[in-house]
Amino acid sequence: MEWHLSAGRFVTYARSVSELLKAEKAEEGDMIKVLTNGKEHVGILMPHHDFSDPDTVVLKLKSGYNIGVRLAEGSKVTVVRKVEKKGRHFKAKEIDPSKKNVAVIGTGGTIASYVDYRTGAVHPALSAEDLVATVPEMADICNVKARVLFSIFSENMDVQHWQELAGAVVDQLNSGDEGCIIPHGTDTMGYTSAALSFMLESLPRPVLLVGAQRSSDRPSSDAYTNLLASARFCVQSDAAEVFILMHHTSSDTVAAVHRGTRVRKMHTSRRDAFESVNEPPVALVDFEGGIKFNSAYRKKSSGKVAFKPDMEKEVALIHFYPGMSPEAFEKLMGSHNGVVISGSGLGHVSADMVKVLKRTVDKGIPVVMTSQCLYGSVNLNVYYTGRDLLTAGVIPGGDTLPETALIKLMWGLANTNGEEELRKVMVTNIRGELSDRREIDD
Repeated sequence: MEWHLSAGRFVTYARSVSELLKAEKAEEGDMIKVLTNGKEHVGILMPHHDFSDPDTVVLKLKSGYNIGVRLAEGSKVTVVRKVEKKGRHFKAKEIDPSKKNVAVIGTGGTIASYVDYRTGAVHPALSAEDLVATVPEMADICNVKARVLFSIFSENMDVQHWQELAGAVVDQLNSGDEGCIIPHGTDTMGYTSAALSFMLESLPRPVLLVGAQRSSDRPSSDAYTNLLASARFCVQSDAAEVFILMHHTSSDTVAAVHRGTRVRKMHTSRRDAFESVNEPPVALVDFEGGIKFNSAYRKKSSGKVAFKPDMEKEVALIHFYPGMSPEAFEKLMGSHNGVVISGSGLGHVSADMVKVLKRTVDKGIPVVMTSQCLYGSVNLNVYYTGRDLLTAGVIPGGDTLPETALIKLMWGLANTNGEEELRKVMVTNIRGELSDRREIDD
């Protein structure tokens, strides 16, 4: 084994492999063809780490997946295409007075990520230029006003981030921008969209959170189409709410625009992972440019955003399960200022948990019941367990998603005065999160 210098860094390869790569002047990031043991493999040469087999090169295939290829005696390597040396920079066009301004506020996540071929790691965009570099066509639709607010993965988002993001949106929309696009990690995007929905009142123009299930270096990436569709929706539609825009199907044909309080990530990796729950998507955006609305929505206006960012942080979301310890969860609930229960079926918990919830409510801690079924609505009037919960003072959450109910309770506790006002807010539809009727799919 020897140290082999490639693309400005040392990595460990076997001497024979090192000499073969040197002879072909292969560098990390190059597209190479490897012929070994009668089989041919074509892919991008990825970094070789200390823990990698010294006889193996790592290739990123066209599918986006990485494989290790062992180079046996007699193997051949051919460089198909050299790595592009120029930086990933977006050259901002001059402001076109005939086009509308759209703000792009980056927060991180897969959609704003790119592969650094020096290390093989996926990094979040660190500048506005990085953020829109992969979609220069956005400048043909609108004047892009890009900035990076955070460069974090979405699991690291918290209340403070939501508040800062909401404030940035207010600044952009109140300055006259036609809309605001927020590239965001998909794992907790539903929480952020719900938080923005409640914090931003009387929206005059749309706010679209947009994500990607696959990073922009992959041929199957959905980053490009989702960002471009978001720009078109901001400029061409008359809608003015907080939405999430993601692929509607696994193919590159159409995106779905989901209401920010009604949407959930339903699959770990599919491009069409997001679904509207208990209502259809508000709109579908054809990737060729067409927009079709499916339901009523708030329309654009000339007003200003009313900013209500206050949130109560000490609120818990608890998923009921058979056999859970009432004593253990009573301590947890007692240490918070509000509790959302994700109950079974119509909104049920065990008899022992009913007693705990009553004691919690009696301490002045509001408890909201939602259903882990997601589809359908909580109804505490059908079975005696539900009626006992109503008697205990538990607030029925209707068909509000558990995570949306969590955000709404956090916001409600900080923006109401007293138990009765809070209860009224929680059972009232404020941002499209709650309905009295649901459509049945054919």
